[in-house]
Amino acid sequence: MDLFTPVTLGDLELANRVVMAPLTRLRSGPSGVPGDLVVEHYRQRASVGLIITEGTYLNHESQAFVGQPGIVTDAQVAGWRRVAEAVHARGGRIVMQVMHGGRVTHPDVNGGRRVVAPSAIAIDGVGHTEKGKQPYPVPHALSADEARGIVEEFVAAARRAIEAGLDGVEIHSANGYLLHEFLSPAANQRTDEYGGSPENRARFVVEVVTAVASAIGPGRVGLRISPEHNIQDAYETDRDDVLATYGALLDRLRPLGLAYLSVLHKDPAGELVQELRRRFGGKLIGNSGFGSPTTRDEAVELIEAAHADAVAVGRAVLANPDLVERWAGEHPENQPQPSLFYSSGAEGYTDYPFLHAG
Repeated sequence: MDLFTPVTLGDLELANRVVMAPLTRLRSGPSGVPGDLVVEHYRQRASVGLIITEGTYLNHESQAFVGQPGIVTDAQVAGWRRVAEAVHARGGRIVMQVMHGGRVTHPDVNGGRRVVAPSAIAIDGVGHTEKGKQPYPVPHALSADEARGIVEEFVAAARRAIEAGLDGVEIHSANGYLLHEFLSPAANQRTDEYGGSPENRARFVVEVVTAVASAIGPGRVGLRISPEHNIQDAYETDRDDVLATYGALLDRLRPLGLAYLSVLHKDPAGELVQELRRRFGGKLIGNSGFGSPTTRDEAVELIEAAHADAVAVGRAVLANPDLVERWAGEHPENQPQPSLFYSSGAEGYTDYPFLHAG
């Protein structure tokens, strides 16, 4: 296998194995509608094999960040339709990462609404709100019926993403947000069918993924996980429990025939990720995580050693809209500007230079 060769993930036919990782950029304003700037950002990067959008909220309560895009209103659907059309016009493929922020939000972010989680345990820290940094509140512990209602909201969001013309969805079950909170024994201290044993903690994610796959077709659905990431207090420090929890999850999902599993982990070639890949039985997108940016050499090695079927790349794609061309020709790369990752304008977003003008 070669990083620059085509690959098929379920119903998704990719021209190469470089995947744009889901990257929060906060450019969608108070309405959560992707506008001209967002359209241009994704259009520029359409030469990667697959774009996975930034996390997109599925209901207003689930919004985690000021400036985050949503897939709730008709105007948001119309905005995403423009994004999809721009990417497709350049021959690209794009899926929407559908995200529920869970307890990683604040009423001053989500419009004064509830903050919800599997258990009433607050994150020890502060979040960015419209009124500056504020401590995370103690969340409302979802009832079983409320949790099942959120399953249906994931389905509705996935249907809207397909209506907007995207090629599929990635369900966000990583990085300490709601689905990951159910998986983590530190965040989930329930005693009902959604808590306790590894199988019970995996149940909510199984129900979400199964329902979405049934609604839009499993070949258009991917799942993102980040075992042992230990971020935003979703601690997973017992390797045996991690393997039991994620093993139970993937054993249940394996028969669905999903498009892919995306795993964010510092060691994609290591024992844990490769065991989870075996349990999943389908295509794997590897992603080495936040620790250090993914380099060309690492991406090439992951594919050539058959440790992954595709590689999710973050910062290098942000700084190089033509990253595939640069990596294929071993050309120099633009350097990312982290101070501009979460600002509001074109600078550090759509103004990174291409190798060739036009």
